[in-house]
Amino acid sequence: MGARITDEEAGVLANPQAYTDETRLHAALTHLRRNAPVSWVESPAYKPFWAITKHADIMEIERQNDLFTNEPRPLLQYSGMEDVLREQREAGIGLRTLIHMDDPHHRDMRKIGADWFRPKAMRDLKVRVDELAKIYVDKMAATGQECDFVQEVAVNYPLYVILSLLGLPESDFPRMLKLTQELFGADDSEFQRGSNSLEDVLAVLMDFFTYFAGLTASRREHPTADLTSAIANATINGQPLSDMDTASYYVIVASAGHDTTSAGIAGGMLALLQNPDQLDRLRNDMTLMGTAVEEMIRWVVPVKEFMRTAQADTEVRGVPIAKGESVLLSYVSANRDEDVFADPFRFDVGRDPNKHLSFGYGVHFCLGAALARMEMNSFFTELVPRLASVELAGEPEFMATTFVGGLKHLPIRYSLR
Repeated sequence: MGARITDEEAGVLANPQAYTDETRLHAALTHLRRNAPVSWVESPAYKPFWAITKHADIMEIERQNDLFTNEPRPLLQYSGMEDVLREQREAGIGLRTLIHMDDPHHRDMRKIGADWFRPKAMRDLKVRVDELAKIYVDKMAATGQECDFVQEVAVNYPLYVILSLLGLPESDFPRMLKLTQELFGADDSEFQRGSNSLEDVLAVLMDFFTYFAGLTASRREHPTADLTSAIANATINGQPLSDMDTASYYVIVASAGHDTTSAGIAGGMLALLQNPDQLDRLRNDMTLMGTAVEEMIRWVVPVKEFMRTAQADTEVRGVPIAKGESVLLSYVSANRDEDVFADPFRFDVGRDPNKHLSFGYGVHFCLGAALARMEMNSFFTELVPRLASVELAGEPEFMATTFVGGLKHLPIRYSLR
């Protein structure tokens, strides 16, 4: 039998505030991996679910994408909100991104954007990414010797990359940033719109849809050489995408493509300054940048979880899972699994192999993984050789979330060459 875990342990998985305290979070997840790797979680705000905390079990579930589907519950949300958003999707008027879909529709939709993230496209984009990395490190130098690294650097650099890829005008970037923070920061009092009521969440989504509906109409009338135009003019089986499908595609690219990378860069910076031996090691051997970036991504885990729902009676690690029951895949836990990573709580810029699950696994592996890696590599390749010193200038603060996020403030003091 799977364990029914205590309120304290369940709170780590079903409480946005728990992700603001990494010490408590990892202590509870370590306990679960060792003592109750498949656990039934009941929490007042959410529908119950099974928590899956071992790396091997998560990979196996992701492999079986016909048995464990994304619909109808792709991520952990408050039960009332989850019901309304699902009803909207079923009525064709709700957000329905790649993370909400299963094959074959998922496969068809994924193909639309795939070419924009292939190696050739990445090589073409790298010049702009390197240029933006230098611009933001130069801005750090011009700012002086202190900044809030998250709000002044980590948030803006990947935003410019992804919105440049989409071909959006620079004048719209602040609006996209605010909407993205409201979408992913809905559980955080600093970023949420209003009181984070259902009406507030729906208003954020409506603002996204309204903006992108206008963009779709414009690109259909006057196609351009950007990803937005590719989405607006895409067809599946000869039919153009619905307004909801186009808007949903833009939302996932503009928001997830930005917010996850900014979390990786911010968390990577904190890891380097908390592990000065590893910063020195990287500075002295820049050929380690590839493995260093992978370690930052493992360490930070920008996407905390996804959910899957069993389409038939089955079992995980000998624990029966009934048809219709949902499992939460804790990537945060998987990336510290002692059975996969030697000394998992050591930040190691040379870690190899590094089989982290921060980009997921299987058919739903992150479409933008290559871009995220390239952005982080370009940024730290520019920053690290110029970084003469760096230290905390205040307390790091983490965003309250159960889905996507990381640091929201990182005050640092530094000197750049």
